[in-house]
Amino acid sequence: MHRQAIRRSFDRAAESYDTASALQRQVCKLLLAELPETNPAAILDAGCGTGYALGLLADHWPDADVLAADFAPAMLMAAGGGICADVEALPFAVGSFDIYWSSLTLQWCDAGRALAEAARVLVPGGRLAISSLGPGTLAELDAAFAGVDDHRHVLEFSPAANLAAACAAAGLVDLRIEQRPLQLHYRNLATLLRGLKALGANQIGSRRRPGLMGRQTWGTIEDRYEARREAAGLPATFEVILCTARKPTS
Repeated sequence: MHRQAIRRSFDRAAESYDTASALQRQVCKLLLAELPETNPAAILDAGCGTGYALGLLADHWPDADVLAADFAPAMLMAAGGGICADVEALPFAVGSFDIYWSSLTLQWCDAGRALAEAARVLVPGGRLAISSLGPGTLAELDAAFAGVDDHRHVLEFSPAANLAAACAAAGLVDLRIEQRPLQLHYRNLATLLRGLKALGANQIGSRRRPGLMGRQTWGTIEDRYEARREAAGLPATFEVILCTARKPTS
């Protein structure tokens, strides 16, 4: 993935992001529940998006300073301000934060570089809390597109083991990883694809088809997905990875 392409994609998505971010809201609540009781003075929300987690963190730790950081300027504007920064190269001093929080951002990054930066900016004993997406994400959509051409239509996500290895390489300890499938439902395939576009998740990845598909091909894809319809609508599974760890005290 090219970092500039990712930035442009999320800049374009900022205006409609909150209307399509039911997944982000659910994941933030799950991630917060994974953190142990602590009394942080400074929290970094790395890859804050439009800032949903900021209020959640501030409510949970009202005495802490919560700083927002995102490398998409439009997202920061929607969040009410913060530091424009890439999670792979943070502009903060060593030991600046008691909690490093990052929800549904690491899947767009080089996990090794991002987690090395997370460990660097944490105080000794500081806590890491991140969520990401695993390879089971959008399996229904992947199956609907299977074999229609030689292009990739669903983003490829890394397994939890890669995240665990990156945490270990960064020197983090007390690692805990959980995988939880979350399922959302959509009225139809067009609604699902619009939701992904609003989240900025349709514009990035490799082997993407350069042009539009024909009507017959789209009809085949829609028929395949419709065969999965449930009472609540068309299901879309997101394989959520929740990860917490700690920076050693020495």
